[in-house]
Amino acid sequence: MERRRSFPDVLAGGIFVLIGGAFAVGALGHELGTPLRMGPGAFPLLVGAITAALGLAIVVKGLVAGELITFGTIPWRAVAVIVVAVLFFGFTVRGLGFVPTSAVTALLTTLASTRVRPIAAVAVAAGLTVAATLIFVFGLQLRIPLWGPWLGF
Repeated sequence: MERRRSFPDVLAGGIFVLIGGAFAVGALGHELGTPLRMGPGAFPLLVGAITAALGLAIVVKGLVAGELITFGTIPWRAVAVIVVAVLFFGFTVRGLGFVPTSAVTALLTTLASTRVRPIAAVAVAAGLTVAATLIFVFGLQLRIPLWGPWLGF
């Protein structure tokens, strides 16, 4: 009987191991403290170790009980639009402000799908902008201006 291996599982698990290991190694540069008085490195070390352990479990699963998986075509348009939207948010949030930047970012990511109609995309973008503003600016009190200096008001 031939064992099947799942390359996507092995690859994803390996990425988790690398990311978790990097966090754990980075956490060792900070004071760990004691279990009753944890230092700033304790939580990142714990999260990194758990992430690496889960990644290792995924790698083992991929090597032992792999599945045959076929991928469809990659939606390059959607990938490009989402990358542009994230970059747009990062580069303009301080200049335009949170509200307009969130609205444009939400609109772009919604329009990344070919199945969404423009009116539905505008409605989703408006809802996400209101929700994000209420959560991040008012609820969590992040110090991000609602309207930025580039708009002139």
